[in-house]
Order: sequence, then C-alpha cells, then structure tokens
Amino acid sequence: MVGLTLSVTANWGCVRARKPDDDKAELKSRADDLARRKTRKIAKGKDMQWNNWSGRHRVELDSLRFVRREEDAAAFVAEYAATGKTIRVAGSGHSHAPVVVNEEAILDVSGLSGLVSVDQDTKTAWMRAGSTIYSLGIQLHEHGLALRNQGDIDRQQVGGVIATGTHGTGRNLKNISGSVKGVKLILADGSFVNCSAEENADLFQVARLSVGSVGVITQVEMVLNPSRVLQESGVPMSYDEVAPRIPELIENNERWEFFWFPRNDQTVTKSINPSDEPPSYPLAEEGGRRAFSFEVLPNHRSVPHTEMEYSIPAESGPECFARIRELIHSKFPEVQWPVEYRTIAEDDIWLSMAFGRPTVSISVHQDVRLDEEPYYRACEEIFLSYGGRPHWGKVHYLSADQFAAIYPHWGDWWRVRDQYDQNGVFLNEHFRSLRPA
Repeated sequence: MVGLTLSVTANWGCVRARKPDDDKAELKSRADDLARRKTRKIAKGKDMQWNNWSGRHRVELDSLRFVRREEDAAAFVAEYAATGKTIRVAGSGHSHAPVVVNEEAILDVSGLSGLVSVDQDTKTAWMRAGSTIYSLGIQLHEHGLALRNQGDIDRQQVGGVIATGTHGTGRNLKNISGSVKGVKLILADGSFVNCSAEENADLFQVARLSVGSVGVITQVEMVLNPSRVLQESGVPMSYDEVAPRIPELIENNERWEFFWFPRNDQTVTKSINPSDEPPSYPLAEEGGRRAFSFEVLPNHRSVPHTEMEYSIPAESGPECFARIRELIHSKFPEVQWPVEYRTIAEDDIWLSMAFGRPTVSISVHQDVRLDEEPYYRACEEIFLSYGGRPHWGKVHYLSADQFAAIYPHWGDWWRVRDQYDQNGVFLNEHFRSLRPA
C-alpha cells in the first residue's frame, strides 16, 4: 500500500519521508548556514539582500542583523527604532506572504535557539524563539515530551510558527499558537516584557499570534504532551470514494487529511494515530511510518512553490472543496499541484483562523515559476463565500476592510498593538496597508 501511495504522491515531486542520512545532511547544512550568518554585520547602502524559502519574495535592505543573545537584539531594536525606521523579524523564511519583506531592517533571530527550562510536573517548557521545530522535537523527546501539534514541515522556527498561526491536522488539535502559555518579547523601545493569560493579558492575546507586528519574540512557554509513538497510514482513494466519507474519517482518527491530485482525480488520504507498538526503524516512506511524533508528523517538501490556504467553518468544508475541484477542472485544467484538506480545533485567539469555530483548512499550490494569481484569486472568491480566513503566512489579496469583516476582534487587536508600538516600528509596508482606517 505504501508503494501505491508513493506512486500517486510522486506527481507532486516533493513528498518523501525523512531518513537518517537526511537528518545528518540537514544538520550540516544548518550548521554551515549558521556559520555564514555569524559573519554578517549591519550593512549600509542596501547592499544586503533577503529572500524567502521559495525565492518569490526578495528585498534589498539597509540593515540585516544576526543575533545570538537577547540583549544584542534589544540593543539593536532600541538603536534602530530611534532612527524612525522599521524592523521586521526573520525566521526560516517559509512564509509565502510578504510578512518579512522590509527595505529598512530585518533582525535574524535564528541564533536564539534551544530549550531554556523544562517543567516535568506541568509538562511545559520555555524555549528560545529561534529554535526550529525539528531541533525542538529532538530536545523535548529527551525529556519525554513533545509538541502537541506541528505542521507539514519542521524547518520553521517556533517564533515564526506562532506568529503566523501554523497548524497541523486533527479535529481536537489547535494550531501551535493554541499551546502557547507565555511569551517574552522585546518592545519598540528595546525593553523586555513577559505576558501570559495572567500577566499583561491584553498583550498576550496579541503576541501569541502577532504576524511579527508587536515586538521581537525571544522566548515562548509551551504546554506539551508526553512523547509517544504514532502510526501513519497512507491510503490512495479516488475523489468519489473519499468525498462522502470525509466526516467519518475525520471523526475516527486523531489526525486525518488528504491530498487531491487534479490530473487524475485521485487522492492520498493520511491518518496518524497513537500506537502501542514500538517505533520501526529505519523509517518507512511517507504513508507508512511508525515512530515518535517528531519523526512522523513532518515531511520533506523540496520543490519551490507558492501556496494559498484558507480556513472555513468545518461544516462547510466538503462543499467548499467540491467547488474548488470544479473550478480547477473547468477553468484551470493545467494545474497539476495537489489541493490539501486538513482540520483545526476551535480557539479564542483574536487573529487565529480557527477563532470561535471548528475549522477546515484548504490549501492550493502552484510552481513558483508560474503566475499563480488568476488561479488563486478565483479560489479566494470561493473561500470568501464561505466566510474563509487566510493563513497569515500564505498568499492572500485582502484589504483592511475585508479583514475587519472576517475577524470579530480585528479592531481590538490593532488597538492593543498600537499601545505597545505607537510609532509602527514593527510594521512593514504589507502589514501597514492592513491597518483599519
């Protein structure tokens, strides 16, 4: 069954399981990249360049600062903000939206990594914001703990995933921001502040999903799960087979999702559930792994692409997906990239895509070398007709007024944000354009 699954997913060209040699190569690559980053200084005259993972977003900028200490980050913020210019924080660059793009200053916090403290009794841990999801999985497992949820890939930094509301799949699983218990961040004047539901609660409501627009997150406290073994099962099915079973398959699995491939109208469904069996090494290909969560949940996505993702009320998910399928077949038959269907539990985070409702997320993709806009705009029109909310790290074409219509606390979020950053130090052109009138 696994081989059959891979014969379908091969059409994507970027779906394969992580193997031990991949881990070694990736660790070396990251170490080499970190060594290069250590040599960076503040550069003047826009002779520095930053780009995101896919290469779609590139910017020449005045200053790119890499830091390894929180105090250095605070000093840079205080010094640079005093000039009246703006600062954006860069993570691993996996956002498809221009959330980092800024011609003035970008602060790279990838040097702020690792666990700060672990509390076994409460199953919580403080971690530095530049820690990758990959490295946290290993470190937390050594303490018998694991992240409650994580997305399709594990190269992002924890500060970035909570800034954008990144998520995995599971009807009872919130996005990663939903596991945040406390945040330490640097404000626009260079001062440090801690926030939680009990301390600076208004700031906490903004900071746990901030799109990087209220300050520089340096540490995060997360509520965790015990580390456990998960069994993954990938099953190819035709769309006509899977469509009527969507509610049942979501209900019967802790984690369930599917990819639909337009060219042959086939799907690959994937369920992931707890297992009492021991891990099986070496790891199987994607679709048949049994190992600890940090080894099973992430996948390898190597082909540069763009992505639009909208979250809609869970009860509307199957109908909305059917309309996207019809749109592709009738208007965009050339599209080869898959469409992904996942679930997210309801939460109370003001800018969360799942605020106030159980949610289904539907993602469309396109090769980064192709013009995705006509396709994405047509999809967006359908998503919006179901009350859809866009993923903060992915492509959208919305205005401030449209955001105000889909987020009940849009005005509240901006009111609190502006209290802590009155001069807009952390607003780039993209996010400034979304400020309410």
